[in-house]
Amino acid sequence: GPDVAALTVTFFLFEFLAATQDIAVDGWALTMLSRENVGYASTCNSVGQTAGYFLGNVLFLALESASFCNKYLRFEPQPQGIVTLSDFLFFWGAVFLVTTTLVAFLKKENQELIPAKEETKGITDTYRLLFSIIKMPAVLTFCLLILTSKVGFSAADAVTGLKLVEEGVPKEHLALLAVPMVPLQIILPLVISKYTAGPQPLNTFYKAMPYRLLLGLEFAFLVWWAPKVKQEGGFPVYYYAVVVLSYALHQITLYSMYVAIMAFNAKVSDPLIGGTYMTLLNTVSNLGGNWPSTVALWLVDPLTVKECVGAQGHTCATAAAAELCTGAGGSCVTTLDGYYVESVICVILGFAWWFFLGPKFKKLQDEGQSSWKCKRSN
Repeated sequence: GPDVAALTVTFFLFEFLAATQDIAVDGWALTMLSRENVGYASTCNSVGQTAGYFLGNVLFLALESASFCNKYLRFEPQPQGIVTLSDFLFFWGAVFLVTTTLVAFLKKENQELIPAKEETKGITDTYRLLFSIIKMPAVLTFCLLILTSKVGFSAADAVTGLKLVEEGVPKEHLALLAVPMVPLQIILPLVISKYTAGPQPLNTFYKAMPYRLLLGLEFAFLVWWAPKVKQEGGFPVYYYAVVVLSYALHQITLYSMYVAIMAFNAKVSDPLIGGTYMTLLNTVSNLGGNWPSTVALWLVDPLTVKECVGAQGHTCATAAAAELCTGAGGSCVTTLDGYYVESVICVILGFAWWFFLGPKFKKLQDEGQSSWKCKRSN
């Protein structure tokens, strides 16, 4: 099997180094943009992430797929795609090193625009500052609310793609379905920024939330529908059309909420410590989406109900029981997929949050700028 420990260490280092640069980019956005235009930092962020997702996911999966390359890009079939994972990582790793090195040597900070107290004195000072930020009532309320706001989307966001692949939808086809979304993902932040660059960006977050929750049920329907329309040659065109339409609607709601949160974080961040402050809020926002997704992935199997067919007296309640069932000549058949249970529970929890805590979340916009100012002790 795969070396999970080595993979975990490697990707931890990747994420650590990327997060370090992310802090610098967040602070850079706050200093480059004027205070009235700082809400557009989220637009720049989301457009850049869309381009990166397209190159690193959609384009790669297409060029790595032997069937896609043989069907559309080659005259003579080959057993593998045009690029491999190692070649792809090596190329973009080199591009990453070159571009960041050029930024380091060619980009010069304008010292006249840097406030005297902007930089912290060291690691200890930085963490002491972070702790003082978190203790502020407005920030603490925001953190608690944003950490629970995305529970309702966890099953749809984390499990749906895996379930579609499990039902036989080729992963390269799912990647290619994202191609029509690229123009939408670039245009959406530009359109949404008109509503989030103002004084109340969280209104957009609140209004988009119920539609995104309902699309979670739509995704569950697509997974349920997949085996019923599957044919010998794959899936019909109308099924993919429905998937693309559903994904497009989902992207509209997702980007509305994402750009709104990024704009709010940029709006309330103290410019004296902009990089540290904004990255703290963005990190909490990201964590609010990541921990429910992890829990949703873990709970799929425990919530799935299976029964042993072909061997009396056996069950499939645990992995050991499933082995005994198979050893006795039976097979485990799923009678209730935990994904559907999760989807319903998540939507109920999501609407409960939207109804009871959503108005409190919006009221954070009414807090004065002094509620977000960091009180530093020098």
